[in-house]
Amino acid sequence: MNNRIQIFDTTLRDGEQVPGCGLSKNEKITIAKALEELGVDVIEAGFPISSPGDFKSVEAVSKEVKDVTVCALSRAVEKDIEVAAEAVKYAKRPRIHTGIGTSDQHVFTKIKTTREDILVRAEGCVKYAKKFVEDVEFYAEDAGRTDNEFLAKVIQVAVNAGATVVNIPDTTGYCLPEEYGKKIKFLCDNVIGIENVAISTHCHNDLGLATANSVEAIKNGARQVECTINGIGERAGNTSLEEVVMILKKHNWLNYQTGIDSTKIYPISQLVSSTMNMPVQPNKAIVGSNAFAHSSGIHQDGVIKNRDNYEIIAPEEVGVNESSIILTARSGRAALNFRMGKIGVQLSKDELESVYEKFLEVADRVSVVNDAELKNLVSQYLITNTNF
Repeated sequence: MNNRIQIFDTTLRDGEQVPGCGLSKNEKITIAKALEELGVDVIEAGFPISSPGDFKSVEAVSKEVKDVTVCALSRAVEKDIEVAAEAVKYAKRPRIHTGIGTSDQHVFTKIKTTREDILVRAEGCVKYAKKFVEDVEFYAEDAGRTDNEFLAKVIQVAVNAGATVVNIPDTTGYCLPEEYGKKIKFLCDNVIGIENVAISTHCHNDLGLATANSVEAIKNGARQVECTINGIGERAGNTSLEEVVMILKKHNWLNYQTGIDSTKIYPISQLVSSTMNMPVQPNKAIVGSNAFAHSSGIHQDGVIKNRDNYEIIAPEEVGVNESSIILTARSGRAALNFRMGKIGVQLSKDELESVYEKFLEVADRVSVVNDAELKNLVSQYLITNTNF
C-alpha cells in the first residue's frame, strides 16, 4: 500500500468559518502561497457559492498557486457545483469537493429525506462534478455517526460514479479513535474498487480526539488527512496539521511520509494566527509559545544536560529558534547558572549559591525573572568586572 500521506489543508475554508476569522482575497493568497511553500498537497480555498467575495478569492488562489491541487467545496446541488467549477477553472490541478449528509440524524432531521434519496443524490453530485473536472472528492457528512453498512453503500455509489477521493468526516468530533479506525477498515473491506481511490479523513476536535482519530484512520487505510494550521475551525476546531505531520515524522517506524517541510511550520503558524486574529494557546502542541519552554527546575536541569531528556522534537525541526529556559520560583541552580551564562556572567560555585538565594526572593515576587533582573542581581550581590 502507498504510504505517502496527502495533506489536504482547509485553513482557508473550514478554518475561515471561525467567527471573526474572515479573510480578504489578498490575505487568502498570502496564506495559500505559504501553504504551497510548506508542501501541502491540496488547498481547499473556499466555498464559492457562499458569497461573491469567496468566489473571487478561490478564483484568485487558483491563479496564483501552481504546485498544489486547488479545491472548492460544494453541496450536492448542481448550481453549487457549477460555481465551484468556474472558481477553480484556472487551477493547474482543480478539484471539486461535493457531498451530502449520511447519518440518520442528517438524513431524517436536517435534509428530511430517505436513505434511498441520499444514494441517488450522492451518485448525481459526483457524476455532475465529473463533467467539469477529473478530480472529484465526495464527502459523506457526519460519517462518524453513520451506520457502517449504509455508509459503505453511499461510498460504493460515489466510487462507481467516478469519485477520486472519498472523505469520511467525523463532523461532530464524536468518534473514539478505535471506532473511527474500524470505520475506515470496514470501508476498505466492503467497498469494491476503493483501493483505486484515496480515503480521506476530516475530523473535528469537539472531544479533543481529532488528531488521534486521523492517525488511527491512516493506520487503517486512509491516505489523505484534512487539517488546518493551528487546528483552527468550526467550534473546537479541526485536526491540527502540525500535530499529524510531526506524529508521523517522530514515529517514523510507522513508515508514513508527507511532503511537508516541517521547518516552515512555526512561521506559517504565526502567519495564520496574526492574519486571522486567532491567538495560539500557549500550551498548544508544536507551535504554542510554551511548547519548547521549561520552567521546572528538574526539567531545566535535564534539558541543559541533554535536550532529549525532555524534548522529543528539536525546536529547529519546526522552525523555532531555540528552547527557552524560563526562570521562576520553581527553577533550580542549573537553570540560573545557564541563564547567567547567556548574559555573559560566569559564576563560581560560591557565587552561584549567593545569587541563587537572592534570586528566589525576586522570583517569589514576580512570575518570571527576566534578564534585566538577573543583571541587577549580579550588580547588587557580586563583586564582578562583568560588563553587560
